[in-house]
Amino acid sequence: MLEIDGSYGEGGGQILRNAVALSVLTNKSIKILNIRANRPNPGMKAQHYVALKSIAEITNAEVKGLKIGSSQIYFKPNKIKSDVYKFDIGTAGSITLVFQACILALTKFSETVTIRLTGGTDVRWSPPWDYFQNVYLPIIKKMGITVQSKLLLRGYYPKGGGEALIKINPTKKIKPLKCSDQEKYEDINGNINITNLPDHIPGRIKHTAIKTLLKNNYFASVKEEKSTSLSPGVGICLWCNTKNTVIGASFLGEKGITSEEVGQTAANNLLEEINSNVTLDKYAFDQILPYLVLSRKNGKSVCRIKELTNHASTNMWLLQQFYDDAKFEAIQNEENIKISVQ
Repeated sequence: MLEIDGSYGEGGGQILRNAVALSVLTNKSIKILNIRANRPNPGMKAQHYVALKSIAEITNAEVKGLKIGSSQIYFKPNKIKSDVYKFDIGTAGSITLVFQACILALTKFSETVTIRLTGGTDVRWSPPWDYFQNVYLPIIKKMGITVQSKLLLRGYYPKGGGEALIKINPTKKIKPLKCSDQEKYEDINGNINITNLPDHIPGRIKHTAIKTLLKNNYFASVKEEKSTSLSPGVGICLWCNTKNTVIGASFLGEKGITSEEVGQTAANNLLEEINSNVTLDKYAFDQILPYLVLSRKNGKSVCRIKELTNHASTNMWLLQQFYDDAKFEAIQNEENIKISVQ
């Protein structure tokens, strides 16, 4: 049995979600201790609970300590069952983070699994839905992992109530990601999502984002999506595709932040990535790290990132607990960091 210190490095829910997913992939029993021990409210939260409960049910796992507030958990995976699953986070906990854990856990499964979740689609400290659908999924698709996604209803903090589903298809081969050469980023796409707020807000966000990008010689096509939800909310996601990769940036609105600040911040965040000549934005790199390791038998993955976040460093450490032969190399230059995984 493998023991994992849940307080290591960044020490958040990422360790919990990824460790359980990797347990399924490697068929190793694990015990996770000190779950979120250094956080203001330590222990397992609702979205972590649902992620683990989902994977446990899908894999018919033996689990001990699976409850909200738990500081440790034992997880032993069993046989995966192909089916249509439905889970409710019960709060505005992130749907996309739960989906990411499930996709990773089922990467090597030979049948299709459909998962429908209720919770938060656009909440802080997690990939918003538009980023998940337009950046994360296209990148892993380039590596051979095909997931169909559908947004049914937006969900924001504090009530959540959003709904989405994914269909995880069998993966024949995980291909390494080779995007070390400088990419040419041109047209930018984007989406502004808004519910239960005044109609003038998305226009102001859009105007500022497009104006900021145009000043830097980038044209952007940004759509506005208006709907209703249990809680008001607004956010913008921008992304830019090339032949080899996708980079993105997003920002959620909140009280005290003007519409203009929302649009400008998202645009500036994307421009920072583009101007650093990266091939993956720093958040995408962290999220796809497990697949870079899983693809190493088929070749070396290479990419360029603006910075190595604490999340990414912690993820590297965790991956080496399961795959001790995995090697990471980081070479810093003036503009970015070249990362090799093999």
